[in-house]
Amino acid sequence: MSHLLYAEDPEPAERVPAGLLFVPVRSGPAGCTARLFRTPLGGRTAVGFTSPQRLAAALGSDQPWVRLSEPALRALAEPVGATALTVDPRFAPGILHGHPGIPRGQHLRAV
Repeated sequence: MSHLLYAEDPEPAERVPAGLLFVPVRSGPAGCTARLFRTPLGGRTAVGFTSPQRLAAALGSDQPWVRLSEPALRALAEPVGATALTVDPRFAPGILHGHPGIPRGQHLRAV
């Protein structure tokens, strides 16, 4: 008796490679560090964009960025508690503490 193999549909929670992403970074004592954001529910998420234009539209044209693959970004973010990856997020106003260039009382959070 032969067993037929059928391709399964991916589950929504399965990770699908996003390819090379434009990742927002900030300067630190050890060089560039990927910026992490909070989801509306307060979880930490890494963020990547599929084009520099989308990154600039969300974070401004002066936002520095680097190109990283989706697995590399996950590998950088997971040890610091950001197990989610948000690609091409929209941002909404909220509260931010000490971010240069954004008036006090404003925050960017992935929605």
